[in-house]
This record gives sequence, C-alpha cells and structure tokens, in this order.
Amino acid sequence: MAERKKAKTQRELIIAKSSTLFWEKGYAETSMRDIANACGFRPANIYNFFDSKQSILFEILHQEMMEIVSPIKHLKDDESINPVEGLRQLMENHVKLTLGEKSTSKLLFDVGLKNLTPSNRKKIIKLRDDYDEIGVAIIRRGIKAGIFSGILDEKIAVFSIASIIARSRIWYSPKGKYTVEEIIDFMFNFAMRGLGAGSLIDAK
Repeated sequence: MAERKKAKTQRELIIAKSSTLFWEKGYAETSMRDIANACGFRPANIYNFFDSKQSILFEILHQEMMEIVSPIKHLKDDESINPVEGLRQLMENHVKLTLGEKSTSKLLFDVGLKNLTPSNRKKIIKLRDDYDEIGVAIIRRGIKAGIFSGILDEKIAVFSIASIIARSRIWYSPKGKYTVEEIIDFMFNFAMRGLGAGSLIDAK
C-alpha cells in the first residue's frame, strides 16, 4: 500500500515538474533528463511511469480537460437547472481550475495540443468538444426560456467565453488587484451582458 502511494506521488511529481518545464523551456527544448533532474530522479526512473515525453504531455492535458469537463457533465442534459445558474457553474469551475494551483505552469492548451500524436490529439479534442457541447446546451435552453437574446451562434458564444477564461492564466497574478471570486463575478457578468441578459445583472 505504501509503495503504491509512493508511486502515485512520484507520478504526480513528474507531471507537475514537466508541466512547468514545458512552459518555461518549451516542449521541444525540454528533455527527459531535464524532467528527471527537476524531480530529483535518475532519467531511467521516469520510464517506470511514462514511455515518452509525449505521453507525459498527453497526461497533463488529459487531466486538465477531465477536471474541466467532469464536474459539469450533468449540465448538458439536466433541464431542471436554470440556464443562468448552469452558465455560472460552468464558468466558475473553469476559472477556478484555470487560476488555481496548477496555473503556475501556464501550459497553454493549443501549444501542447500540436505536439501530441494524432490519436492522443483526437482524445483531447473530444474532451474539448464535450465542454463546448455542454456550454451550447446551456445557452440554447436560455434562449428557449427567453433569458438569453440576440445570439446568432451559440458555439461562437461558448468559444468566446472559453477563450476569455483560458487567456486569464496569462495576466492573472495571486498578488493582483482582484481575487479569483471577483474575477469570476466580472467574467460572468460580462458573459451575461454579451448573451443579452444584462437586465438580470442590473436588477440585483
């Protein structure tokens, strides 16, 4: 049991250190030896957990997308949830993950995506598509309910919201002027106005 826990901890360390190195040095410029040194391992130890540098990159991106998508999966088909509350949940979960502890690596999604094998890239894109479909379902319910208006394309609306959140990891600083909660409020209110539901914000 202790050995299994130790192996899990070592694997998590490899993922964390690799994520930081891939951003700071670049994926191509980071070697397995660099990763091993950052972890305090011998290079051979890395291969006990991952067969290649690309497999580490895939695990980083896969974990990130699963953490974004899994908590909000139910929002796609649950029509009992108010679309405004659904949108809030989607954005809050995404922002907290984007600006949380893992944000220190600042591994940009598209930079990593292009370095994956075609099969692994397809798996990550599938998760990204799942996220988009959840967002589109929420907005469509909001339009049907007369809450969101003036939307020409639900997908572009979701793409825009996701892009604003993803870019926040570039400029956000824990020592900055605003807390994560305040940033969530700002982004949510911004999205609501963009979706034609600004009157609900003004009414509060």
